[in-house]
Amino acid sequence: MVGRAGRAGIDTVGESVLILQDKDRNMAQTLVSAPMENCYSNLLHDEGKGVLSLILSLIGLNITTSSEQLRDFLKGTLLFVQQTQLCVGRSLWDVVTQCVDLLKEKELITVTSDPQGQRLQVTKLGRATYKGSVDLTYSDLLYRDLCRGLEGLLLNSYLHLVYLVTPYDMISQVKPDWMIYFRQFTLLSAAEQKMSAAVGVPESFVARKAAGQTVKNSVTMAVVSRMYLALVLFSLLKETNLWSVADRFQLSRGFIQTLLSSSSAFCSCVLHFTEELEELWPFKALLKELTRRLSYCVKAELIPLMEVAGVMESRAKQLYNAGYKTLTHLANADPALLSRTVENLYKKQADQIVASAKMLVNEKAAALQEEVDELLMTPLDLPQL
Repeated sequence: MVGRAGRAGIDTVGESVLILQDKDRNMAQTLVSAPMENCYSNLLHDEGKGVLSLILSLIGLNITTSSEQLRDFLKGTLLFVQQTQLCVGRSLWDVVTQCVDLLKEKELITVTSDPQGQRLQVTKLGRATYKGSVDLTYSDLLYRDLCRGLEGLLLNSYLHLVYLVTPYDMISQVKPDWMIYFRQFTLLSAAEQKMSAAVGVPESFVARKAAGQTVKNSVTMAVVSRMYLALVLFSLLKETNLWSVADRFQLSRGFIQTLLSSSSAFCSCVLHFTEELEELWPFKALLKELTRRLSYCVKAELIPLMEVAGVMESRAKQLYNAGYKTLTHLANADPALLSRTVENLYKKQADQIVASAKMLVNEKAAALQEEVDELLMTPLDLPQL
């Protein structure tokens, strides 16, 4: 709060009012009178993920195309100023060289030589990684999982897609309850169970673990835990009640909420990742819809209504139950009648909802008209008779 009280270079002073409860007074006094904390660069934090990601983005955006340009850029960072403290036993240039070698090893960049020196270029996989903001630790694993997923993609339910967008970094945060796992597994359809076996979690493994048996086979526990999280998300998408899903899996509501928000964010990342790789084209349309479902986590029929400004899940349910089932219905509604039909909806709010729905319908109509115009202008290659 104090940091936002004045603007550097514009204001000379700033005021901040801190409203406290009595129990927090001593803590606040200690914080205010304490010396300033030291500020350190985080680029080398977590095994250098920050500097790796920075270098990949710089190369991908053509800001730097050589090791020399990378060095020049990094001279303007806090890490350069603090390299003697943070780069223990090595120079910043050693770090840059190691990062370039690692990116090359992961096939995210290519390094070629010309008369001016080394030339750095991003690969298709590297471009997909930085445009999708995918963690470099998992980019190659994600690519393999998506390619493998195409070989037998299950489309009669969301389970397979949900599994593919379950965040890798949450796998270690859950330990499956094997009885719950087996109970939920048996509720899956035959196709869904087959899909689970295809990714590496067969029914026989889950059944034997639930029975308390020791299982010695090639099943990867990371895959097993990821499927368990996918089942949690899958249940949440089907019934949208966080409380009941938390109770069924014996997990805290906070954990499930974190899982949902992380999965929604990761799904968006995977969508942008696939948009850059031609071979993964089927995922583009599929993940757009799933991203919306995870973002709202409501029944599919409510999603169009929740695109309207000021309409959350409870209001969308009210509108749907009152007969306003689509954006078109809502756009053509009489605000006065709408406010009388829907409980606790004031006339002013009804006016805003109808106006927002009309705007959305017009935008969608304009977008469709543009597509039609483009199709009509595209010459057809008709076969000659």
